[in-house]
Amino acid sequence: MLEKITRVQSILQKQGIDGWLLYDFQKRNPTAMQFLEIPSSVFLSRRLLYWIPAKGDPVKIVHATEEHVVDHIPGKKVTYFTWEALQQEVQNLLQGVHCCAMEYSPYNAIPAISFVDGGTLDWIRSIVPKIVSSGNFIQEFTCALTPLQRQSHLYAAQVLEEAVVEAWGFVSKAFKENQKITEYDLQQKIASYIESRGCMFEAGPICAVNANSSNPHYVPTKEEHQEIRKGDFVLIDLWCKKKQQGSIYADICKVAVADSNPTKEQQEIFDLVRLAQKKATDFIIQKSQTGQKILGWEVDKIARDVIEKAGYGKYFVHRTGHNIYEQDHGPGTHLDSIETLDDREIIPETCFSIEPGIYLPGKFGVRLEYDVFLTKEKTVEISGGIQDEIVCLL
Repeated sequence: MLEKITRVQSILQKQGIDGWLLYDFQKRNPTAMQFLEIPSSVFLSRRLLYWIPAKGDPVKIVHATEEHVVDHIPGKKVTYFTWEALQQEVQNLLQGVHCCAMEYSPYNAIPAISFVDGGTLDWIRSIVPKIVSSGNFIQEFTCALTPLQRQSHLYAAQVLEEAVVEAWGFVSKAFKENQKITEYDLQQKIASYIESRGCMFEAGPICAVNANSSNPHYVPTKEEHQEIRKGDFVLIDLWCKKKQQGSIYADICKVAVADSNPTKEQQEIFDLVRLAQKKATDFIIQKSQTGQKILGWEVDKIARDVIEKAGYGKYFVHRTGHNIYEQDHGPGTHLDSIETLDDREIIPETCFSIEPGIYLPGKFGVRLEYDVFLTKEKTVEISGGIQDEIVCLL
């Protein structure tokens, strides 16, 4: 913890921020909980604040009934009981501070990093003239991978690649043996393989044919699904992580046709999506090689421009990618200029997906997804496999 605080103070000094105020009520600020290393099993029902000044010792302000919760955290402990006492302690703490960082996003531009409620911001603004977002610098402490976590991600990615091979083989075998097969059958086959390799996942996976694949979040169920027939376009999106604490997700998406060749339209859309994915990846590589910052919205714009110039912009209905961590959609920079304007930097030792898509209503949708890790040396490593052509299952 002391090492983290020293690192935070160095960042604050470089950025001209007087301090970082972590605020939480009933664990509504996951960033604060993670940074302060407060276990999920700990009960918290009162307001908790932790102040890390750019220089000097931290201060923790905690309710008298829960003061033991912060005993493992460095700094002077201040307890309060009444709301008046809390307000006075915070007033005293922040007196003379001109700029502090908190977990909020100006105008809620990036909801994924905005955890401090409006009333609390009103309160702190009555004391501190300027509040800035902690969204950029906090990534180093909330989504940078350790070497062991990196290995866990690579394992999960390998499992997913193997699951794809199993899935396509499962479909091909069913056709060869003239057996009925459905989206749900395929989903269960993938899920079973993932679990057999010691991995877990959040819902899903997605298995969608034809028009269903034009719905990015379609998931078949036991009650509602479609049969896979000869000539069908098939999309599978799958994600998993090892069943162990601290492991990291992998997330990929692949496509195929239950035929010997794709149609001309399917090939055209696939080629566009693959080009968008490649252009986005090349942009990251070029920026990192020249030592330039890589902002999330910039990468999304590169991929989106490819699809928009081809006339399919309105059919690309989601961001280009998302951060990947212990959750499939992690807390770090997303590749997004459309759902939000993510102006955070992609920092070294973080992982994220690149997954552009084109979804033609009533026809089919193509999404291609692999994962990218930006190393400490700012080199780019792709996991999950690159798909350069549509898989033909017959």
